[in-house]
Amino acid sequence: MVDVLVIGGGNAALCAALMAREAGASVLMLEASPLEWRSGNSQHTRNLRCMHDAPQDVLVDAYPEEEYWQDLLKVTGGRTNEALARLVIRASSTCRSWMRKHGVHFQPPLSGTLQLARTNAFFMGGGKALVNAYYRSAERLGVQIRYDTPVDAIELDGERFVAARSGAQRITARACVLAAGGFESNRAWLREAWGQNERGEWPADNFLIRGTRFNQGVLLKYMLAAGADAVGDPSQSHCVAIDARAPLYDGGICTRIDCVSLGVVLNREGKRFYDEGEDFWPKRYAIWGRLVAQQPGQIGYSIIDAKAVGRFMPPVFPGIKADTISGLAQQLGLPEAEVLRTINDYNAACRAGTFDHTQLDDCHTEGLTPAKTHWARPIDTAPFYAYALKPGITFTYLGLRVNENAAVHFGGRPSSNLFVAGEMMAGNVLGQGYTAGVGMSIGTAFGRIAGTQAAQAALQDRAALDAA
Repeated sequence: MVDVLVIGGGNAALCAALMAREAGASVLMLEASPLEWRSGNSQHTRNLRCMHDAPQDVLVDAYPEEEYWQDLLKVTGGRTNEALARLVIRASSTCRSWMRKHGVHFQPPLSGTLQLARTNAFFMGGGKALVNAYYRSAERLGVQIRYDTPVDAIELDGERFVAARSGAQRITARACVLAAGGFESNRAWLREAWGQNERGEWPADNFLIRGTRFNQGVLLKYMLAAGADAVGDPSQSHCVAIDARAPLYDGGICTRIDCVSLGVVLNREGKRFYDEGEDFWPKRYAIWGRLVAQQPGQIGYSIIDAKAVGRFMPPVFPGIKADTISGLAQQLGLPEAEVLRTINDYNAACRAGTFDHTQLDDCHTEGLTPAKTHWARPIDTAPFYAYALKPGITFTYLGLRVNENAAVHFGGRPSSNLFVAGEMMAGNVLGQGYTAGVGMSIGTAFGRIAGTQAAQAALQDRAALDAA
């Protein structure tokens, strides 16, 4: 019998497997996808939000615990477990040396992401390079890995893990870590969670999935039905406004539209609906998918002028281009008169200041609803550009309740040998909202904790059997 079974193949699962193996446990990983699609959403990541009290190799200045906590508190609107959130924050300050030991390399941020130079450490080669490094290290350490092995059921004895089932296979282990992702790829579950709106639309039918198609939530649904304690709202998620031309699955980071704060966003009626300059983009980009989801047809249009070009990371598809706002509206199929009225009202409301996209500057609107509180400059310099936006789901926040040891709970009681990490428990920290890189911080922290705890439980069980 294997000591530790890890179900999943992304960042959290790999961190758990590596920590368990380093602790002396034998480890088997089960990945639902084939080898070429391994690692779930982690392949699409690019950075880790890190607490640090002084400049480090690729991090400038300092990003202390309290500031990190206040950032997280703000974006979640208080829907977070402070003790677990602070655990993640502190763990982010010490994990990078361990990551390097397993082959992960870091680099400074590139142009277009300089706002993150103080808060986020970027993976050289992105998430794909990170998970490939972890897989190489896991294989070298003797971790067994089985691909094409989706788990559909867990056998329990009370709160204790006994075995996992994958089709006709029954796989026993002394302890188990669940790290199989959320349900963001399950379009039927998304439809159920979001329901029907007042216009008679089913918003989730128009969602795109930014990451893997393999996160169907089968294991999450099974555990909830088996009595595991839940946390989070099924309609809450990391939901980004992405290019409406993106593929249904695995569009990744390159389909994100990052020019929102440099212009205005209209709905299909040609009207603005939210403050585009509310805060720095890394703290606000993950609310825009939900905002667009609430608009008619679940579509929006980000409009900029020539002044914005070169100030944001360009997406994979070029924007629609026109020499006039009227021409842009015609190409987009939007009501021309309403678009002109919206842009003219916005331009008239802009108050000149000192534009600085790296600061919360004083360029704002007056007498306009909704206001634009920062980076408000008239859209008046041709050519003009537009990007159609759709909601892009990255991962869902419904998950399993945990304690500081990453233990799955049943009726408030922690399991002694069943643990959970990554998207399957991120809702303990993220009740809503997001800030760049915190998902990887959660997965890394709780993956490492879960692996350590699972190894400890397994080795104690093995020792007890040997003594008997």
